[in-house]
Amino acid sequence: MAALTKVAGASSLLAVLWVGVCSAVCVEVPSETEAVQGSHMKLLCISCMKREEVSANTLVEWFYKADGGDKDVPIYEFRNEQRELESRFSGRLQWNGSKDMQDVSISVLNVTLNDSGIYTCNVTREFDYEIHRPVFTSSTLIRLTVVEAAGEDLTSVISEIMMYILLVFLTLWLLIEMIYCYRKVAKAEETAQENAADYLAIPSENKENCAVPVEE
Repeated sequence: MAALTKVAGASSLLAVLWVGVCSAVCVEVPSETEAVQGSHMKLLCISCMKREEVSANTLVEWFYKADGGDKDVPIYEFRNEQRELESRFSGRLQWNGSKDMQDVSISVLNVTLNDSGIYTCNVTREFDYEIHRPVFTSSTLIRLTVVEAAGEDLTSVISEIMMYILLVFLTLWLLIEMIYCYRKVAKAEETAQENAADYLAIPSENKENCAVPVEE
């Protein structure tokens, strides 16, 4: 889940960059759907416009419905200016969209477990043409789940497992090397003691005969 969240986050960032750099290039990608308690969560809502639709009056309305609830509560709107509406989110909502009004996202600050639920982003555009004034509407649903702590992704779990395996392997290898060196040193000492014992067991006259004669 966390790995998919990171992928979605990277896609969201790329889409926002495209929207900000070139108004003619826009990609509508889904928002992340999992937030960690106490963090800031961006509710991504992108409504792309065509090149000929750049001039338009845009109305953005955000709604929230709690899990098991039956009513959408308005929490934020953009009608010529940003405005946070009176709700349980008062003081915790922040506009996070773009100037061209293709990215109309908001952020929830200091997310709590009670913020889980369904968020709806409604976009209404009224285009001002010479002949007529067509109206375009779109709606995006985001089902947000707030968790107490972030879960580890598969990559980090595998990395930790490999690290512990490597640590165990190195520990065993070091232990085997220590045992091998200890036995080698002990065998060398044993051999030296045996040689010394054999030398001491030789009679004195034999020891003198063992002396190397000196040639004149």
